[in-house]
Amino acid sequence: MILLDGKKTAADIKEEIALEVSYLKNNGQDSPHLAAIIVGNDGASITYVNAKVKACERVGFESTLIRLPENITEEELLNEIAVLNVDNDIDGFIVQLPLPRHIDDQKVIMAIDPNKDVDGFHPTNVGKMALNLPTFISATPFGILELLDRYNVETSGKHVVVLGRSHIVGSPMSILLSQKRKVGNATVTMCHSRTKNLKEITLQADIIIAAIGIPEFLKADMVKDNVTVIDVGITRLADSSKKNGYRLVGDVAFEEVSKKSEFITPVPGGVGPMTIAMLLKNTLLACQRKN
Repeated sequence: MILLDGKKTAADIKEEIALEVSYLKNNGQDSPHLAAIIVGNDGASITYVNAKVKACERVGFESTLIRLPENITEEELLNEIAVLNVDNDIDGFIVQLPLPRHIDDQKVIMAIDPNKDVDGFHPTNVGKMALNLPTFISATPFGILELLDRYNVETSGKHVVVLGRSHIVGSPMSILLSQKRKVGNATVTMCHSRTKNLKEITLQADIIIAAIGIPEFLKADMVKDNVTVIDVGITRLADSSKKNGYRLVGDVAFEEVSKKSEFITPVPGGVGPMTIAMLLKNTLLACQRKN
């Protein structure tokens, strides 16, 4: 069993990006500049955005954090986005989700300039991704592709089963891995809450991508020997034996599934760290395109 170490791989990618930034500066160009808008005081969102700001500092990016109150109107938020769209100093920006209930997520995503949409959520970029055209691939799927590539996990001709059909992970992964690309050329089955005979399907899989948000859902009796497992889920479970009172688990019952796996991602330390690294990579790409 080989661990797909997202923490180490993400650190390697950040070092590579830092070298690229140094090259840009040495050639008289500006550093990439990433901005983030966060609305309200959601603890998880604040933690995640702060991690992004620290990552920017580490690789030499400029970063701007715009914190807006929970009760901001949708129109006011759209105005903030419009300002960033025309700011030539900003190469890319994100609006941290989730947003308060009175704000339409899709309307906000649609308002972002696709050329600055480093989250890769705008329909223009999703459409280009589906057509295998150059674009911003959303950070989590991008990170999964990079992990598979750097660990030389063969995908061509393999049967991939994707658990979950979200617009952020499941749907794009099913498209990307079926495309004619280096990490692709797979036969893909997407499963979801209405899928029948799920265990029969997962037992056929060479590669499983679990992104359904149900803690430890995928068990050892659902996978065949030498399977590759990518665990996208992360959930806090109460655990009185831990000092902080909880433990983090994924969508995969790691202890039992890892015994049958050829490759598997841990939780934490697998897909999670890759997401921020690939957001930085998209921002670098946006800067290079602008230049």
